[in-house]
Amino acid sequence: MTHLRVRPARGRRAGPDPNGPGAARASSSGGGMVRKVGSTAVMKVIVMGLSGVIGIVNSRVIIQHFGTEAYAQYGLLAALPALLPFADLGIAAVVINAVAGSASPASDRTVRRTIVTAFRILLLSAAVIIAVGVVISVLGWWPAILGGGLMPDGGSLAAFLCLSTFAIVLPLTVGSRILVGLGRTSTQVASQAVVAPAMFLGLTTLVAVSAPAGSFLAVLSYIANALASLICLIMAARLIKPQVGKAIREVPFPRRYPGVPAIGVAWPMLVQMVALPIAMQTDRLLLSHLTHGDELAQYNLASQLFGLVLQTIAAAGVAMWPIYAKARSEARIESPMKPTLWFLGGGLAIGLVLATLSPLLTHFIAGDRFALDPWLVGGFVVFVALQAAKYPAGMYMTDKRGLTFQVWPILVSVPLNLGLSWWLIGVIGAGGPIIGSAISVALCQVIPNLWYVTRDLGRRRAEKPGGVEVH
Repeated sequence: MTHLRVRPARGRRAGPDPNGPGAARASSSGGGMVRKVGSTAVMKVIVMGLSGVIGIVNSRVIIQHFGTEAYAQYGLLAALPALLPFADLGIAAVVINAVAGSASPASDRTVRRTIVTAFRILLLSAAVIIAVGVVISVLGWWPAILGGGLMPDGGSLAAFLCLSTFAIVLPLTVGSRILVGLGRTSTQVASQAVVAPAMFLGLTTLVAVSAPAGSFLAVLSYIANALASLICLIMAARLIKPQVGKAIREVPFPRRYPGVPAIGVAWPMLVQMVALPIAMQTDRLLLSHLTHGDELAQYNLASQLFGLVLQTIAAAGVAMWPIYAKARSEARIESPMKPTLWFLGGGLAIGLVLATLSPLLTHFIAGDRFALDPWLVGGFVVFVALQAAKYPAGMYMTDKRGLTFQVWPILVSVPLNLGLSWWLIGVIGAGGPIIGSAISVALCQVIPNLWYVTRDLGRRRAEKPGGVEVH
């Protein structure tokens, strides 16, 4: 899978010897990508296997002890973070690129200033989110925003508690960004193993004491995720000690300890993070507003099952980010074209396997209460494959130029996806939103990104005709 292509320049001395030091670096880089992506995927499979089994049991407990209505609201509220990934204001890209591009993250002053900047921005973002949650609660807008999937008894309070917990935990997520930048994505993934068991412990405790807490089950998932974020921050602090500790102490003194300019990379990342949730994560809201049957519960279950695959793909894909960032800092050409084919094939294969098993899993979890619509299952298979295909090119495009290019196609995807999903819900029901999302991913992300990567690789090869390219 890894090979070298040496392009000698016409009329000048040929490039580096394929057996020389440059080739060794390129080869180790290509092999490093395979190892890092592979180890992250394996770790994610292990974690998702554990979390998936426990998650299925958790869903069964919720449906059997608290009812389908409580399960529908649980899925609706637990998905709120998917609507708010822009909450970090794009600072994730700045942190990952700074750490990945540093030769010595544990002593690099720029890295520490970047971490200080991240903490300050996330604290400000958290304060704004909580304030917005208070305003929505006081004005009684939660039912209007979240639709009929919100339970009348305590649903609004539960929504506010979920949003506030998410905001409080937001600064802790700096740890996971540092781990990704260090190439420790597998470590970050391993921390997620605590989420499902913590959720199970909370659920079984509520059942044991017969607590009437059906409206507040989603709060448990936010607390469990907070534990994972705290673990990541502690691990990151130890790996680049004393950077995180010093950064935390410097946060309150912006004049004495200035941060770094982050707008160049942060703004295109922020625009994407605002647009993508609107385009891709409003499916539950549309179903909550436009349907009156079990469509929302069906979508929640399908999203939970296929979400295991999507999370594995995402973790493996993000593992490539620091590899491409390091290649840019070393002026190496690292092509994402072959990884794109591998990801597409792997995503499609795993999606088809899960689609085959979905009737058995649905019957185990929901019994005879509902079944998954074939359009819904088929839509998720296609969506998984396309999401997988977009990751290698997307991780290649994490510099300022690449992030900026992605802005306009993603902005176009917002009205396209919302319009398609709205229309398709009326035509085919629960499967409508995910099919609309799949179409918009293909037209507004996969195709434009591959076009950009092809042109960018050509430009870089022309600028460095004697260079070594890794596939």
